[in-house]
Amino acid sequence: MKENARKKGVAILTLDVQKLIDMLNAALSEEWLAYYQYWIGAQLVEGPMRTEIETELLKHAGEELAHADRIVKRIIELNGTPVLNPDKWSKLARCKYEAPKDPHVESILAQNICGERCAIQRYQEIADYTNTTDYVTHAIAVAILAEEVEHEKDLEDFVVDINLLKKASK
Repeated sequence: MKENARKKGVAILTLDVQKLIDMLNAALSEEWLAYYQYWIGAQLVEGPMRTEIETELLKHAGEELAHADRIVKRIIELNGTPVLNPDKWSKLARCKYEAPKDPHVESILAQNICGERCAIQRYQEIADYTNTTDYVTHAIAVAILAEEVEHEKDLEDFVVDINLLKKASK
């Protein structure tokens, strides 16, 4: 019974399901890279407001992991196979992992803002592709898109705060 429901859920789609699965696997790869980007940045971050920024980075890491979970489940619902080998993440991802060579808060924030802007573009593309053709994936993409926009704002707010601290100390 469950298999028939899944097949009906795919049969009603009026889009190229394999193309969608490929888009979702690219997004899945990017979520894993984003998770690690946030997590390792939180471990290494130094500078003003470090404690608050570390907490926010770890929160974002958890949310990126939750995005990966939602995407994997949707790929499976579409009768696809999630990317199984971490070696493929960098090949499939447009939003790349950037090793934090400089642990200063401003560098860590800049790297993650760049990643969020790429993720925003990715989920906008998935939302556009699935709009009126796959309501389930569309809802997932829109929800994740909203969280990525929120992440960008959170990080940009820290940059503003750090710049205000710099001004105040002059």
